[in-house]
Amino acid sequence: MDLRDNQITLGELWDNPRSRAVFQKRIPMLAKHPLQGAARTVTLEQLRDFITGWVPGMMVNGVISELKKL
Repeated sequence: MDLRDNQITLGELWDNPRSRAVFQKRIPMLAKHPLQGAARTVTLEQLRDFITGWVPGMMVNGVISELKKL
């Protein structure tokens, strides 16, 4: 999957069933977060910078690696 240098939005990723499944498998709490709808315009890069305070960097890097393989 082309992540456009991590500038792809979460909305685009969540609209794709395959990439949504990656989030549901790797970071389930994000996939079920109540602010998910408001985060649709957040880029993958912005998410990575923001979420590393709560989720280990290895987990985030695993998501990005798996998305690139799609």
